[in-house]
Amino acid sequence: MTRTGSLTSYDNMESSNGALTKSLIRVDHDYVLAARSVRIIPTAFPEAVSSPIPAKERVLVANAVDRSLCASLSDRFEVVGSGEPADLTVHAVITDAAATNEVAAGASKVISIVPAALSLGAPVPVPRLPIGLGSLSLEAEALDRAGHQQAAMIWARGADSFTSSPRVSTSGDAYDLATAFGGDFSRLLVTGSTPFGKMPALPSLQKIGSSLGGKPKYAACSAFGKAPGVAGMVAEHVGLPPEWTDDGAAPADKP
Repeated sequence: MTRTGSLTSYDNMESSNGALTKSLIRVDHDYVLAARSVRIIPTAFPEAVSSPIPAKERVLVANAVDRSLCASLSDRFEVVGSGEPADLTVHAVITDAAATNEVAAGASKVISIVPAALSLGAPVPVPRLPIGLGSLSLEAEALDRAGHQQAAMIWARGADSFTSSPRVSTSGDAYDLATAFGGDFSRLLVTGSTPFGKMPALPSLQKIGSSLGGKPKYAACSAFGKAPGVAGMVAEHVGLPPEWTDDGAAPADKP
């Protein structure tokens, strides 16, 4: 986990780890649960962050964070546009991102296909090669109307051999982990408590619809573009780069 000074405060943050995730969190339970509206400032992926991920792919990773946040926060909050007042203003900053080794990812995908072919298409779980795995680290906070921090999280997670699907792209793992972070930080705000150490929550119908490329619940979420939907799921399954199916954020003049 990396501290870069992007948070307004690092006081009183406590360790709260998941099975695959390391994190430090702080949350004002009562204030966050009383909040009803939220505004999302686009996630930053600063040039100063040392990462071999190219600039165009950095933009997609940062936008994946925002799209995930918007869809997940919509379960309880009204998400408003950038110029509107809100009870909470959310902002995340990517602090580190290790690239996926494209050759190793491609080899893992090929190795996973062979056993299924030999078993006449029956699903055969094959661990991903434990080399060239990507990772992602972020800092994020939610500020009240007066600019005081009401929740904060430092989050870090790496791809693994069993739950991460290899993509032939330097940003493949970071892109997928961006969605995982958005879900974890959103759950911190939706529930007012750590998202770790609990049974996974079933996704809402609106969240499922958004993930399939449907229209988001709130117009403000349209700024982050539509999820790749079924095409993106197919691309992930066969290991194609996320940039092949994700068009990114919507143009400024086309919400």
